[in-house]
Amino acid sequence: MSADEATIAPAQSLYREIGRGEWARLAAGMAQPLSETEIVQIRGLGDRLDMAEVSQVYLPLSRLLSLYAKSTKQLGAETSAFLHDADSTTPFVVAVAGSVAVGKSTIARLLRELMSRWPDTPRVELVTTDGFLYPNVELERRGIMARKGFPESYDRRALVSFLTEVKSGAPEVRAPFYSHMRYDIVPDAHVTVRRPDVVIVEGLNVLQPPPAPHDVAVSDLFDFSIYVDADPAHIAQWYVERFMALKTGAFANPSSFFNVFSHLSDDEAVQTALGYWNDINLPNLMENVLPTRGRASLVLQKAADHTVERVLLRKL
Repeated sequence: MSADEATIAPAQSLYREIGRGEWARLAAGMAQPLSETEIVQIRGLGDRLDMAEVSQVYLPLSRLLSLYAKSTKQLGAETSAFLHDADSTTPFVVAVAGSVAVGKSTIARLLRELMSRWPDTPRVELVTTDGFLYPNVELERRGIMARKGFPESYDRRALVSFLTEVKSGAPEVRAPFYSHMRYDIVPDAHVTVRRPDVVIVEGLNVLQPPPAPHDVAVSDLFDFSIYVDADPAHIAQWYVERFMALKTGAFANPSSFFNVFSHLSDDEAVQTALGYWNDINLPNLMENVLPTRGRASLVLQKAADHTVERVLLRKL
C-alpha cells in the first residue's frame, strides 16, 4: 500500500466505493442531453472528455446531485411547514475541489450544463474562487505573489460573506470576476447570482478547515462537495501538457500576462512548467489541497488518461 493509499484508507469506511463499471450502469435509461460539439466547448485544455465519459460518469453524477437538491428543498419546505413559517428554501450549493490541472474546472462547467437539464434543477450558476483571490497589487504588498493559489492568497472573509448571502436567500449576490488572461481581478466586473436552484463553487481550497476554531469554514456553507482526485505524478504530466498547449495558444496573445512564455523553446517551456509545478503547485497540493479530500461528500478518482475509474460516495 502506498503512502497516499494509506492516507485515505481510514476514511473509506465512511464511503461507498463504486467501481467504474458499476457506476456506469447507473446511467442505463438516461438520455445524453449534450451533443459532441457542446462537450468540445466545455472541455478544458488537456482534458480527454468525450461522449462516453459524459454518459457513463457525469450524467449519473448530475442526476444524483439533482436528487440531493430536490430532497434538500423538500426538507426545507417541510421544516418551514412544521415551524408554521413561509418556505424560505435557499440555493443548493455544490463544491468542486482538487489540484491545479486535475480537470475540476471542466467538471464544474459540465455539471452546470447537465444539472440544468434535470427538471428539479433548471437554474444553475457557476462561481470560481479565483474571483476571491486578492488582487495582484495586494499579493505583492503582502509579499505572497509567489504563493498565489495557497490559502493565504484568498480573501476568505469575502468568500464566506458571499456564500452566507447565497445561503441566506438574498435575491442577488455578486462575486468578483477574475481574468486568466490578465492573471488578476478585473475591477468593477462581477458575476451576479440571482437565487438559482443550484450554485456550483469551484476552487482549489474550498474544503479547507477554518483558520481558527470559532471561525466559519467555507465548507460549512456547502450542501454537497466533490473532490477530484488523481496520482500527483499524473497531474504533473497534465500540468506540463496544458502549459505546452497554452504556450502556442492563450500565451501567444500579446495581452496575456504569460505572453513572455510564448517565446520559449519546447525544452525551456517543459522545464519552466516543471519548475512551477515542483516549487508551487505540488507543495500546495500536498500541504493544503490533498488533506481536504476526506472532507468531501464524493471523491472522483481519475486514471492516467483522465477517465474516472472509481467513485467514493459518503454514506448518509
